[in-house]
Amino acid sequence: QAQLVESGGGLVQTGGSLRLSCAASVPFFRLYALNWHRQAPGKQRELVATISSGDSTNYADSVKGRFTISRDNAKKTVYLQMTSLKPEDTAVYYCNARRSGSDIWGQGTQVTVSS
Repeated sequence: QAQLVESGGGLVQTGGSLRLSCAASVPFFRLYALNWHRQAPGKQRELVATISSGDSTNYADSVKGRFTISRDNAKKTVYLQMTSLKPEDTAVYYCNARRSGSDIWGQGTQVTVSS
């Protein structure tokens, strides 16, 4: 059964850094577009960063220049390097893998940025 497992969340002070990882057990991992989303309490889930199967990346305006998404197809893992963290980055972060006919989500990992 295809699944995604996030790790790396935690509590960090403003200005700090974290690296999230998402390990996938899916066939043909390299063909998936991979996304990181987040959902803060009382807010809608938002797309934070995307990396295509061809390694093209896109970011939400709120994280550009601070977050970097990357993938390691050999390890079937996608990463989100987060720097210069702000309290407004506090949220549950979800990994997502998409390709035609398939949309897989992880269970989420909590990131809390203290002021």
